[in-house]
Amino acid sequence: MSEQHPYASGDYQWGPQQQPGAPGYGYPNEAASYGYPHPGPGYVPPLPAGLPVPAGGGAPLVSIGDITVVQDGVITPAGTLPLRGSVWNATDMSRTEERIPPVAIVLAIVFALFCLLGLFFLLMKEKKTVGFIQVTVTSGGRHHATMVPATGPDTFHLVMGQLNYARSLSAM
Repeated sequence: MSEQHPYASGDYQWGPQQQPGAPGYGYPNEAASYGYPHPGPGYVPPLPAGLPVPAGGGAPLVSIGDITVVQDGVITPAGTLPLRGSVWNATDMSRTEERIPPVAIVLAIVFALFCLLGLFFLLMKEKKTVGFIQVTVTSGGRHHATMVPATGPDTFHLVMGQLNYARSLSAM
């Protein structure tokens, strides 16, 4: 063990041996096809067989929860409903709670011992919106309901905007 490194002579190098001119390691490696032909730019793989294709087709116009509206239908998990003459309803079941955060209570206690200004920390308020907005659609003798989580006080207005758009499409 007189040498610090037994391979310090320079004739051994770490890693696999490579022939000259062969592509190196790293990303991206255009030359490596891994046994498959490279499809080229703009290639779109085919859809797997057996997936349901929505009736009426077309691009989604609006999506509310798990309800999707296309040009001539309303797609729900239970099936496709006709868009023409569909009836839409929304119920706001969310609420906004206001409370004093625990940090404000701790700061009020700590600073109340030193001076009475610590009581001003009790004026801090924290607002949190919880609940759901229920959206229902009825068409063709069938009914479907979905629940959209309320993330803020303006969620109901956003859902109502989408719902009014769906209503305008159903009147056409």
